[in-house]
Amino acid sequence: MGLDSWNKVVVVDTSVIINFAHIERLDLLGDLPGYRFVIPDHVMEEIERERQKEALRDALSAGYISLVSITDPEEIGLYGGNTRIMGKGESACLAIAQKRKWFIASDEKRRFRKEAVKRLGEGKILTTPGILLMAIKAGILSVEEADRAKAILEGCRFRMTFKSFKDLLG
Repeated sequence: MGLDSWNKVVVVDTSVIINFAHIERLDLLGDLPGYRFVIPDHVMEEIERERQKEALRDALSAGYISLVSITDPEEIGLYGGNTRIMGKGESACLAIAQKRKWFIASDEKRRFRKEAVKRLGEGKILTTPGILLMAIKAGILSVEEADRAKAILEGCRFRMTFKSFKDLLG
């Protein structure tokens, strides 16, 4: 099935890949109904720790995530302009999402987030907590599992502003 046949294609930045590797749940990206997650080769290059590289390679082999490349001249131009204000992985993700009108998944804040909101709109940006919440709502992750993932991520210095995913379910 081609990428454009999915309801929502999401270009995933390094920060989200690392978070899902920390909790050993890159499989969730492949299981979320209606979504297809992709990474540009630039993100692949940013993963430095061997354990995370291995987890990403396994996720690619299993089809949970697909690899995409910047080939379109307009994407190449957007990428080049982006690298003046952000890293290569973020630049590639934003160029691809902007040109192809796809979603983006990133936990980056500040300038990157501001640029992503400006170019894509707030509703096109997913985060690690947002993806975990979608997995809960889809019935593929329990609140308890998500809270355990939250604790692991907080041990890796990734803070979430809520106490439990149960609080987000209203």
